[in-house]
Amino acid sequence: MFDTMTLTKAVGSVCAALLILLLSGWAASGLFNVGGGHGEDHLAGYVIMTDDDEAVEEEEVEEVPFSEILASADPADGEGLWRQCRACHVVEPGVHGVGPSLHGVVGRQIASFDDFSYSGALESMDTAWTPEELNAFLENPRDYAPGTAMSYGGMRDVEDRAAMIAYLDSLDE
Repeated sequence: MFDTMTLTKAVGSVCAALLILLLSGWAASGLFNVGGGHGEDHLAGYVIMTDDDEAVEEEEVEEVPFSEILASADPADGEGLWRQCRACHVVEPGVHGVGPSLHGVVGRQIASFDDFSYSGALESMDTAWTPEELNAFLENPRDYAPGTAMSYGGMRDVEDRAAMIAYLDSLDE
């Protein structure tokens, strides 16, 4: 009754059933999204207010003005961050790379070099590269100037942006 062939067929059928179960679960999860529903991934569809919710106030983060951050920025730190920019830009006066020369950029009019072909997004701007404008541009170039040819993703850290601007400002001294 329990010869080797019968035992092999029984084990094979159990393995085949397990394989079919796992593959069907995998296929179903690919077709239907059931969501997590637990932990941080779960978003409440509505909020039930209680008396305790009114007593808890959110802490307001005091935002430091960019001018104060820039005043405490170290140009040497910006020089270290410069390697992100030097693939496309140079800091020698009048010499352009893929991007325009950044020598003397702080305080200069946007798209001011006649011998460089700027994108229409920057050519249409009629302002100067103040530290605040550079801060906004370096944070996210595509949000600041939609349609810009600059493919850089941006600097998220405000201290890094301030250090970069301090470095660029120190070049023309």
